[in-house]
Amino acid sequence: MKKYLWSFALTALALAACGKKEETPAAAPAAAPVASAPAVPVNTEEKVLNIYNWPDYVPEGMIAAFEKESGIKVNYDTFETNEALQAKLVAGNTGYDIVVPGTVFAKGQIEGGLLQPLDKAKIKNLANLDPAIMATLTKADPENKHLVPWAWGFTTVGINKTKVAKALGSLPMPENAWDLVFDPKYSSKLKSCGIAYLDSPTEIIPVALHYVGKDAYSNNPEDYKVASAMLAKVRKDVRLFSSTMIDDISGGKACVAVGWSGDINIAAGRAKENGSKDEIEALLPSTGALIFFDTMAITKDAKHPNNAAAFIDFFLRAENAALMSNEMSYPTGNKAAIDKIKPEIAGNKTIFVESDYFSKMIPPSSFTNEAREAMATAYNAFKKGK
Repeated sequence: MKKYLWSFALTALALAACGKKEETPAAAPAAAPVASAPAVPVNTEEKVLNIYNWPDYVPEGMIAAFEKESGIKVNYDTFETNEALQAKLVAGNTGYDIVVPGTVFAKGQIEGGLLQPLDKAKIKNLANLDPAIMATLTKADPENKHLVPWAWGFTTVGINKTKVAKALGSLPMPENAWDLVFDPKYSSKLKSCGIAYLDSPTEIIPVALHYVGKDAYSNNPEDYKVASAMLAKVRKDVRLFSSTMIDDISGGKACVAVGWSGDINIAAGRAKENGSKDEIEALLPSTGALIFFDTMAITKDAKHPNNAAAFIDFFLRAENAALMSNEMSYPTGNKAAIDKIKPEIAGNKTIFVESDYFSKMIPPSSFTNEAREAMATAYNAFKKGK
């Protein structure tokens, strides 16, 4: 993996998305202690931390290592979609200290006061983060006050190459991978081995908008009608609306899927572990894939914000951040971790994509309330087949 090209590509994306490149703010220096005052404990909170994250999205042993080092007991729960996390935050009294929203939702959560600013003096390893990634995140989080990257990736098409080739027969693979899931010419053949879509409107509708030539993050309700018309043509061919995509792909329930790049790569590894000879692969659509950033944030009602800061700082150590790529097949936003990533991971073009393809990718944005309503209406009608 040519990490310098990758870093250049990230910088280009940041400039396109934000208009300028902003360096990560340095951690504020700690105040000098008063000589005559008694020492004050760094953290007097109870030794508990409540985390709410996506499933299959933390390296094995990381939570246990933090607990052993810090003496803090971690309660770790998971959610399936950004919509589920949003509902929890809006309802209030979440019971969680750290949550991991996608930036498509995080902007509104920040503006709505659902997340609290970080105490950067307690997170010294913020200095390890890639300035290009942090500049990109300013589109959702001006001045990088609230969000810390957990990992990033892209929404794309994944396939079981063996089963897809058999289902297509003499029909060659399309140049644009999106055709496999959005063009009836292909979907009508692939339904025999299973087509799966992520069960989330904010994942499916944006890629549908992109496919029909509209802004993937359009706030024009009329654009959703165009995407809906396209989706209606392939609805009969979709087998699954999945919240367990890794298992569905690796277990053979689907031979083609609209999913997250990292999950598709995890499924590929899991299938091999289970003895399958089929090759599972994340594709790079010719018209581009949709980048996403998942970010750590501290909830407004967090009861253990100091413990949360301690975990964030722990995660941002270079060796810990590298585990996200080495074990979870997702790129890290931690610049200090790049040299610790395995060559086979760093060289995987569907994890760390090359700069020429990176320029085709669609950066994340946010939606107005009206657009969210139009999206929900379009998605629900599609899912119900109406």
